[in-house]
Amino acid sequence: MPYSSFASMPCTLSRPAALLGERWTLLLLRQIFLGTRRFEDFQATMDISRSVLTDRLNVLLQENVLKRVPYNEDGRTRHEYRLTEKGRDLYPVLMALRTWGEKWMAPEEEETFHLHHRDCGGGVRAKVECTECAAELTARDVQVTAKQ
Repeated sequence: MPYSSFASMPCTLSRPAALLGERWTLLLLRQIFLGTRRFEDFQATMDISRSVLTDRLNVLLQENVLKRVPYNEDGRTRHEYRLTEKGRDLYPVLMALRTWGEKWMAPEEEETFHLHHRDCGGGVRAKVECTECAAELTARDVQVTAKQ
C-alpha cells in the first residue's frame, strides 16, 4: 500500500500516521517544542536539507499544525513558525514516544535530558486514563466496540 493512501483510510490512527510518520516531521516537532522557531535554527540544530525542511514545514502549515508569524530583523520582515492549538495538542504524542524510546531504545550509558514540571519540579510522563474515573489504563483495560 502506498504511504500516501494512509491519509484517506477511515481510521483515526492511519491519518495521523500519514502526517507524522515521516522521521523529519517528528524531529521537527521535537525542535519546535524545545523552542526552535526560525528556519535557519532548524537547519543548524537538525542538520536537515533546505528542501526537506521547507517541505515538512509546508505540510505542517497546510495541516494547521503550525502558523507563520512575522518578525523584523535587520529591517527585513521574516517569519518564524509557531504551534497552533492543533500543534500543541501533539505534545502528549511526542511525550509518549519519548517515554517509550527512553525505556526500550536508549543505551544505558547514554545521557539524556530530563523534563520537570515548572511548578513543583516533578518528572513528566504521558498517561492514558479513563475519562470518567481517571484510572490509569493499559491496553488490557480497554474494550473496543464499533461506533454506532
